[in-house]
Amino acid sequence: MLLGETIRVAFGSIRANKLRAALTMLGVIIGVAAVITVVAMGSGAQKSVQDRINSLGANLVTINPGQGFSMGAATQDRAAMYVADADALKAQATTLTDVVPELSRNQQVIYLNSNINTSIVGTTANYAASHNYTITNGRNFTDGDDAARQRYAVIGADVPKLLNANPAALIGQTITIRQIPFEIIGILSAKGALGFQNPDEQILIPLSTARYRVVGTDRLRSISVIVRDKTPLEQGMVDIERVLRKQHKLRPGQDNNFQIRSPRDILATQAQTAQTFSTLLLGIAAVSLLVGGIGIMNIMLVSVTERTKEIGIRKALGATKLTIMLQFLVEALVLCISGGTLGIAIGVAASIFVSKQYGTTTVLSPVAIVASFAFSGLVGLFFGLWPAKRAAGLDPIQALRYE
Repeated sequence: MLLGETIRVAFGSIRANKLRAALTMLGVIIGVAAVITVVAMGSGAQKSVQDRINSLGANLVTINPGQGFSMGAATQDRAAMYVADADALKAQATTLTDVVPELSRNQQVIYLNSNINTSIVGTTANYAASHNYTITNGRNFTDGDDAARQRYAVIGADVPKLLNANPAALIGQTITIRQIPFEIIGILSAKGALGFQNPDEQILIPLSTARYRVVGTDRLRSISVIVRDKTPLEQGMVDIERVLRKQHKLRPGQDNNFQIRSPRDILATQAQTAQTFSTLLLGIAAVSLLVGGIGIMNIMLVSVTERTKEIGIRKALGATKLTIMLQFLVEALVLCISGGTLGIAIGVAASIFVSKQYGTTTVLSPVAIVASFAFSGLVGLFFGLWPAKRAAGLDPIQALRYE
């Protein structure tokens, strides 16, 4: 039997049992679709993390107050950081280009009929540049504004929405923070949420204004610093530790009562967690594809049993073992490749739907699509081989007698 005729007979057999063929392909369709969707979501999560890393600004390091320790045990009072710590870093650290103290409190903010509670951050004029922000409307406050304790506010990208106002129309308008009027002079570019925090909802005011007019303390939430270009972050962290240990009068052997962290480390941990979940889901999808292959083998074995007499007739008319084997192998391959193609289409559609419906970043991977298609073909070849060999090995006389 010629190859073309063998393929034609195989397709005819599939068309004769459309429902069974569709149910047989279902396992492969689900498996391939799951692989495409999971890889797209995992790649999207990694891209989101990478975008956040790029948006943080070069060589950014954050210093937070830490728990105080004595003789290896935590003390009752939480250690604090003050403006004097930031001043010491500016004066004594040799590897830093920017030191940005951040004094923060949640306060009621009133604009016309809108009343919100959000984070008010007292900081210096270099906050926006060091955190890789741009000013989309208006301007930033200056060091002179800070020294003069001006009542100026630069608001996050999401604040206009919270205040039910047009962003451009807010420039020059007055908001009330703790019953003190502030003029909005600028709006920051959007960053997106980081963990449980959303920096786009904060309002920046000059540090001296916050210190003396709003909060009434010089106790800081954190200090952000920029390590000099071409200087390793680790070297910068050692320099920071040296200055702050001296500033806090910590003796040798005492634990630090402050924490030095790079936001990149936090995001890298998030990326690793996302990768772990993606690998787990990918394994589940692969098992689904394997089960689909087993289902195809099962159906093909049933098909061999049902068509025993047909196989006997073909062999009696001169069909070789290779021809019979090829016919059943083609059937298995067609089922798997067709299922793989449909699975790819469904997987791509599911990835696009998830991205649009839930706002999740998904990145379709050409490698995953090609690999899924190739793997579906291999599944058909592997699981179709045994039924094909069984069909080819039937004795024609016994097959003709089979009822």
